[in-house]
Amino acid sequence: MPRFGLIGKKLGHSFSKKYFSEKFNNLGLEDYSYDLFELENIQEVEALFQMDNLKGFNVTVPYKELIKPHLDRFDKSAKMVGAVNVVNIENGERVGYNSDYYGFMTSLKNWLDLNIDYQALVLGSGGASKAVTSTLTKMKIPFGIISRDKTKGDLTYEQLLKNASFIQNHNLIINTTPVGMSPLEDNSPSIPYDYLNEKHWLYDLVYNPEMTLFMKKGDEQGAKTKNGLEMLHLQAEKSWEIWSKP
Repeated sequence: MPRFGLIGKKLGHSFSKKYFSEKFNNLGLEDYSYDLFELENIQEVEALFQMDNLKGFNVTVPYKELIKPHLDRFDKSAKMVGAVNVVNIENGERVGYNSDYYGFMTSLKNWLDLNIDYQALVLGSGGASKAVTSTLTKMKIPFGIISRDKTKGDLTYEQLLKNASFIQNHNLIINTTPVGMSPLEDNSPSIPYDYLNEKHWLYDLVYNPEMTLFMKKGDEQGAKTKNGLEMLHLQAEKSWEIWSKP
C-alpha cells in the first residue's frame, strides 16, 4: 500500500489530504493513501522515513529549509530555490524537489499583464519566499524583500511603514507568509495599504480564506488581487508527476 503525505507543524488548514485522496480514487488507486503528519520538530521526520511503504511526501511551513539535512540529494529545482516542498524516495534515496517554483511561476504568468514593467515587494523571507524570488529572478522582475528579521530582508515592516511612499514604486506585492490564513483570517501583513491604487497587483500565497484580509484591503484601494489556490493545484500536480515517474 503506497503511502504519501504532508509534513508541517500545524496542518488543520491543509487541502492536500482531500485533494490527493480524491485523485487516487479517480485514478483507481484504491490502495494508495495520503496522510497529514504534524511534527513538533523536524527531527521527528526520521521516524516517518522508517514507515513501511512510504513513497514520498510534501513539506510545508516551517520545514521547507529545515528538511534539507535529512535528505540524500536534491533535484535542480530544489538546488535553485534553496528550499524543498516535495520529497521522493528513489531506490532508497531521499530526494528533495521544489514544485512551488513551477506552481508560482505558471500561476503568476497566467495572471500578470506581461506588457507592464513590474517592481515587486516580497513579504516574508522563509521557504515559500525563496520559490517566489527564484521566479522573479527568472522573469527578470526586480524585487525587494520585507522581513521581520532585518538580517533577512531589504526592509523590515516597521521601516516600510515609516517609508510608506516606497510602496508606490512597487506595483507587484506578494505575500509569502501565513499571516491571514484561517483560522487567523482577521490578520494581514503590516504594510501601508492606503498607498495602494489601481496600478498595484497583490498576490497572496494563502488560499484559505479565498479572499484574505490582505486581498480585501488591496481590493478596496482598486488593486488587482489573486490568492494561492491555482498555485497550490499546480504544485500538487507537479508533486504527483514526481512521485509517479517511472
